[in-house]
Order: sequence, then C-alpha cells, then structure tokens
Amino acid sequence: MILYSVPMKIVRGLLFIALVCGVHADDQWITFGPGEGAGKGKHVVFVTGEEEYRSEESAPMLARVLSTHHGFKATVLFSMGKFRGKDKDKDKNKKEEGLIDPNAPDNIPGLQQLDGADMMVMMLRFRELPDDGMKHIVDFVNAGKPILAVRTSTHAFAYTMRRDSRYASWDWQSNVWPGGFGQQIVGETWVRHHGEHGKESTRGVINPEHAAHSVLRGVRDIWGPTDVYGVDKLPSGAQILLRGQVIAGMKSTDPPVPGAKNDPMQPLVWIKDYQLEGGKPGKVIGSTIGAAVDLECADLRRLFVNAIYWGCGLEVSAESKVDPVGEYKPSNFGFNGFKKGVKPADLQKQP
Repeated sequence: MILYSVPMKIVRGLLFIALVCGVHADDQWITFGPGEGAGKGKHVVFVTGEEEYRSEESAPMLARVLSTHHGFKATVLFSMGKFRGKDKDKDKNKKEEGLIDPNAPDNIPGLQQLDGADMMVMMLRFRELPDDGMKHIVDFVNAGKPILAVRTSTHAFAYTMRRDSRYASWDWQSNVWPGGFGQQIVGETWVRHHGEHGKESTRGVINPEHAAHSVLRGVRDIWGPTDVYGVDKLPSGAQILLRGQVIAGMKSTDPPVPGAKNDPMQPLVWIKDYQLEGGKPGKVIGSTIGAAVDLECADLRRLFVNAIYWGCGLEVSAESKVDPVGEYKPSNFGFNGFKKGVKPADLQKQP
C-alpha cells in the first residue's frame, strides 16, 4: 500500500498542475509590472480587439511604457482565435486556437482582470462578446471607473448574432439606447470618415479653452497618418481638448485641407461625464486618433499617459517619460494586416 499510495499522490499532483498550467493566464493575456514609480499600486487594463488599427501592437507598447517608466501594473487582453468544433475545417481552427486574432469578434479572454482594475483603456471595434465576458466590462462602467476609449471604441460593440443578449442595447446602432455604448458613454458612435481615409492625415489642434488641462501638459504637436472621424452628437458638457485638422496628405509636413473640411474642425480628443442608470458617475476620455502608427508620435503617447495619470487620480507631469521600451515599428493600418501566428506570450518578452 505504501508503494502504491506515494506514486498516486504524485500522479494526482502532476495532473492538477498540468490542468492549471493548461489554462495559465500567460497563455491568453500579458501583464507588465508593477514596477517603481508614481503609478505603483494602480492597475490599468487594455482591452483590445479591432481589425484595422493594430491595437494588438500598440497596447503592449503602452503597457510596457506604463510599467517600466511609471510603475503601473498593466495588463493587455486580446481578441483570440478559438477552436470552433462545428466548423468544417477543424484542423485549421485548432491551429488558430490560442493565437491573437483581431478578426475574432467574440473571444477576449481575461476580462475578469477588470474587476479590480483602476482604469480601462478600450481599443475595440464591433465586438460581440458572450454575456459572461461582457458583464465584466458592464460592471466596470457601472462602477463609474475611468475609461480611455480609443479610435474605433466609439463603435466598440455590434450585436448581430446575439440579438437576445442582455447587452444588445450596447450595439453601436441601438435604437433602444440610442447609439449604444459609443454615443451614451463615450460621447459618439460611428458616423463617417471626415478626412479621406488613407489619403488625408490628422493634426491635433489644442483647444485654447482647455489648454491648461492636465491631460495636455507637455503636449505640443500631435500628428498621425489616420484620418479625422466625423463627430456630430458630442454632448454640450464635453470638454474638447483637441480638434482634428484634416491634412492634405500622409506626411506631417503636408498643409491643412482648405475650405469646409476644417471649418469647423471635428472634436478629436475630449473628456465627458458618464453614468449608467443606477450606476456610479464616472469620466471617459474619448480619442478618435490612436492607431498603432499614430502612436509613433511622442506627444500622442504623452497625452495617453497623461490621461491615465489623470484618470487614476495621480499628479500629471509635463515631463513624464514616454519613450517606447525597445524598438517600436508598428504595422500600418489596414484590414487583415495583423501578424499571423502570434501568441500573447510572444509579446511578453522584452523587445
């Protein structure tokens, strides 16, 4: 009995470890820090999942900046491929399981990380999450915690297959909750490309009325190759920090487009209050600039870092370090342009 019982205990222990390791967090999302700095003790969660603007590349860069230079704990969640047993090509789907796939609208592992987080950075487009995952986002918003909503997060959710979801009203085209999450919480849903996509870029022009706001400390010149979005229904109480000037070309030295496109200029970055019915009041920072290539601009990285400091209730410095940790050469925007075969753990490694 002694010779039998000892090996069985070991076997059971190894089986338990194997089961746990099989679903280890590092296989599905990544976390940097915490380190030393003003952000120590604060946890920022990046929720990524959009097909075009390479947030799966920009979010790890920003998370590493926050951790290395500022001491934050920073977690990045990704849209992930998963095995869909009913699909015809099971072998192909099995290979895609566990890989980052921005085209997968319904699978973002690790959303429970939001439950104790201090701030959420959203980089989403047309996601349709199962209710048990979506609930973590809804609970975060219901708690009135700060949000930085980037680029396509004005149209973060699209319920086309799960119309019976309890969260279907968060759809960007919702009539029940007009404009859904985008219009009601961020301040606008998807409207249009105001600049010509891929041909006219964007310069951020500081609004003199709010030039002294701490989110703009140290920010002088923002330019990005993505185009200006149309913003028509931003509520009057929103504080517009930057307006988007349409630039007649894809270089930072190109001149502004003359005429009506820049008169008036569209809101580009703003702050507004939000509150779900029965929830706590909170604040959101909306930014329709923020593709991975836009974030090659140091002043845009500074604005985002400032926004996170401000959202977490920390003193904002005009001289915060925002240099990428290691090389940052993001892929250009475009559909199906994401790097294939990448696992979250691949992005955890130091560059």
